[in-house]
Amino acid sequence: MGSLIKVFLLCCATLEIYGTDQKPLVTTKYGQLLGKTVGVKGTDRSVHAFMGVPFAKPPTGPLRYADPQPPEPWSSVREATAPPSMCIQDRAIIENMAKMIKANFVLPPVSEDCLYLNVFTPADREENAKLPVMVFIHGGGLVLGCASLYDGSALCAYEDVVMVSMQYRLGLLGFLSTSDKEAQGNLGFMDQVAALQWVQDNIKAFGGDPQSVTIFGESAGGLSVSAHILSPLSKNLFHRAIAESGVAVFPNLMVHKTEDMHSVLDGFIILPACVDGMFLPKPAEEILAAKESNPVPFMIGVNNHEFSWVIPMSLNISGFMNGMNKRDIQSLLQSSPLLRIDSNAIPAIMEEYFGDTSDPIEVRDNFLELGGDMLFLIPALKTANYHRDSGLPVYFYEFQHRPSLYGDSKGDFVKADHGDEIYFVFGGPFLSGDVTFQGDGTDEEEALSKKIMKYWANFARNGNPNGSGLTEWLKYDENEHYLELNLTQKSSQRLKEGRFKFWNTHPEKRNVMEKSEERAEL
Repeated sequence: MGSLIKVFLLCCATLEIYGTDQKPLVTTKYGQLLGKTVGVKGTDRSVHAFMGVPFAKPPTGPLRYADPQPPEPWSSVREATAPPSMCIQDRAIIENMAKMIKANFVLPPVSEDCLYLNVFTPADREENAKLPVMVFIHGGGLVLGCASLYDGSALCAYEDVVMVSMQYRLGLLGFLSTSDKEAQGNLGFMDQVAALQWVQDNIKAFGGDPQSVTIFGESAGGLSVSAHILSPLSKNLFHRAIAESGVAVFPNLMVHKTEDMHSVLDGFIILPACVDGMFLPKPAEEILAAKESNPVPFMIGVNNHEFSWVIPMSLNISGFMNGMNKRDIQSLLQSSPLLRIDSNAIPAIMEEYFGDTSDPIEVRDNFLELGGDMLFLIPALKTANYHRDSGLPVYFYEFQHRPSLYGDSKGDFVKADHGDEIYFVFGGPFLSGDVTFQGDGTDEEEALSKKIMKYWANFARNGNPNGSGLTEWLKYDENEHYLELNLTQKSSQRLKEGRFKFWNTHPEKRNVMEKSEERAEL
C-alpha cells in the first residue's frame, strides 16, 4: 500500500509540471498556464512556450486611455498555446512586412484586448533554476508590430535563457497625448513597464531569475529600451539593456511638448512618444547629459545600410531603385515627415553628402547613407558617448551581412538593411515553430547566428558579450571600439568618424537633431 501511495503522489507531482496531456504547466501569481513544447533545429533540446499570457487587464472601455491595471486572476487552468491578438494597427502592413522578410507566420487578428506576452523557457531546465531573462520589445514605429513575430525558442535552446516578448498599445491608443488626463501619452511605454513588473513577479515560475533581466529591442523597440534606461518608473525592473537600430535621441521619435501632437495627423502613419513628466520627466538628452539614467551595462548597434530598402519603401519614395536627383532629395528633406530637417542646414548637408556629383546612382547611394546616418548612426553614437562618459559599460556594434534568404527580392545595392540582424539574433536558421523563414541559411549564416546569439546571451548573463570561441569585443571607450558583425567578426575603431564630426561640430547641423525632436512625426 505504501508503494502505491508513493506512485500516486509521484504522478500528481508530474501532473503539476506537465498537465494531463504532457503539455507544460506553470503556476503564476494570477493562475495556472498550460503551454506547449516546441523543437529547435540542430539541437535535441526542446522549449516550453507559453503564448498569450495576460500581464494587464484589457485596455478597453474606461481603461482605453488609462494606465495598465494588473490582470484578473483565474481559477481554472488557462490554455496558453496560441499567439495573442495584435494591438490595433493596419494588419495589411504587417502582412506585407512578413512577406518582405520572407517570414512564414500566421498573423493573429487585431484587437484592443492585446496586453499579452509570450514566454519561452528550456524544457530541461532544473527545478528552481535561475536562468538569465531576456525581454524583447518589438519595433514598428510605435504603430505596428506584435510579440509573436519573434520566436524565442532557438535563443532559449542554444543559450539556456528564458525569453519573453511583450505587446503594448500602439498608435493613437498608445501614444496620443492631449496634455490632460484624457490622454496623457506614453501609454505604450506604461504597458511595457507593466510587462516588466509582471516579469519581476512571475518569471521564477518559468525558471527565470528576476534579478538578471535584460531588455532588448529593435527600431522603435530599441528606442523603448533606451527610454527605459532614462525613466525613473523602470528603475530596478531590469539590469542590462540592448538597443538595436534605435535610441531615445532618435530624431522625430520624441517630442518635447505635447501640443506638438497637433502636427502628427499630417497624413503620416507614425506617432511620437513625448516628454510627459512621468515616464520621461525631461527630454532624453537632458537626462543623459545630467547623468541621471538608470546605471546598467548597455549594448548599442546599427546596421550598415539602415535606410536602404524597408524604410524608403515604407515612405513611398518613388523611383529610388533606379537612381535619384538632388532636386528631389532637397524636396524630401523639406517635406518628408521622417526626414524633414531645418531648412538652414540643408545646404551644408547637400554639400557634405553630394558635393558636385550628378550621377543618379551615386546620388541615390549617398541619399541612402544620409538617411541611415541621420536617423540611426549619429543618434546611436551620441547615446553611446553619453553612457560611456557616465562611467557605464558600453559595447557598440555594426551589423554588416545581407541575409541570403532575400535573394533578389531587394535591390542588389542593399547591404544590411534595417531589421536584418533580427534573423540572426533569434536563430532564424534553426526555428521550426510558429515562425519560420523561406529557404535555409547557409552554413556560414548558421555559424553567424550562433555567434550572435552567444554574444547577446553572454551580455544578458554577465553584462559582457565576450566568451570562449568569440572574437574579442572591446568596450566602447575613448578609442570608440566597436565590433563588425559579418560572416567573420572584426574589432574596429571610430565608426564613420568624419560623418560624426560633421553632425556635431557645426551648430546648424547639431540643431537639426534638437529641432527635429520638437516636432511630432513618430
